[in-house]
Amino acid sequence: MVEPIYTVANTRVAYQLNWSYSLFWHEQPSTLEWFAELQEATEADGIRVLNHTFEPPSVSKFLVSTTPAVTPDLIPQRVKGRLQHLLRQTLPRAFQRNYCLRSIGSTKRDKVEAYVDGQLGHHPLADERIQQRFQEHQVFDVTIDLSRRRQTSHAIYWYNLHLVLVMRDRARHMQAETLLAIRNMIRAVASKKGHLLSRAAILPDHIHVALGCELSESPEEIALSYMNNVAFAVGMQRLFEYGYWVGTFGEYDLGAV
Repeated sequence: MVEPIYTVANTRVAYQLNWSYSLFWHEQPSTLEWFAELQEATEADGIRVLNHTFEPPSVSKFLVSTTPAVTPDLIPQRVKGRLQHLLRQTLPRAFQRNYCLRSIGSTKRDKVEAYVDGQLGHHPLADERIQQRFQEHQVFDVTIDLSRRRQTSHAIYWYNLHLVLVMRDRARHMQAETLLAIRNMIRAVASKKGHLLSRAAILPDHIHVALGCELSESPEEIALSYMNNVAFAVGMQRLFEYGYWVGTFGEYDLGAV
C-alpha cells in the first residue's frame, strides 16, 4: 500500500457547497414553527440549513450548505431525521421516502463549464509550441451532460463539483509525457469512481475539473482522491500545494434560489 501524500490532516480546503433539498410530506403540516430548532439540530452534522419555503400541498424546500466532509446523501438523512424527531408527538410518520437534491452554486453550470473551457485561453503561454502541447491535453467530453438528472430508488439528484488544484512548481509538468500522465489519470479516476467527467483544464500552475459525482462521496474524499492519484501517476511527486478549492454548481444559482 502506498501512503497518500495528501490527507485531511495536512491539506487545507476552501469551499462553497450549497444544495437545494426537497422533502415531501404525507400531508400538509399545520405549523412551520420548527425551523429554528431544525437549524440548531443539524449544525453538529456539518449541515447548515439556511432557508426554508413550503409549497402546498406537500413540499418543503430547504437551502443547505455543508462542509467538505459531508456526503450529499447525509443531507436528507439528517434533515428529515432531525425534523421527524421534532414532530414525533404530532406527526409520527410525517414524510415520504423519496426526495430531490440539487447542487447549486454562485454561478450556473453553463458558465462554470465555459469558464473551465476557456482557461488555457485566459492564461496563454509565451512559447506557442508549449501552448499547443497543453491544448492537446485538455479534457472536453461532449457526451457528458451535467444538466441531466440522475436517480436512485428514492432520489432524483444533481451532484456537480468544480475542483481546483494548484501546482507547487509549474516547471515540473511541462513535458508531454507528464501532461499525458496527468490527463490519463484524471480520466482513469473518473472512470473507476463512476464520475461524469465533463471538463478538465490542465495549466502550468493549476488544474480545473468539472464533474458529476455519486451521492455517497464527500467533496473532500473526491478532491483527495484526484490529488493523490495524479501524484502517483507522476512518480509520487508532491505535485500540488497542500490545499484545494471545491464548489458545487448546477442548473440554478443562489440568486434563483
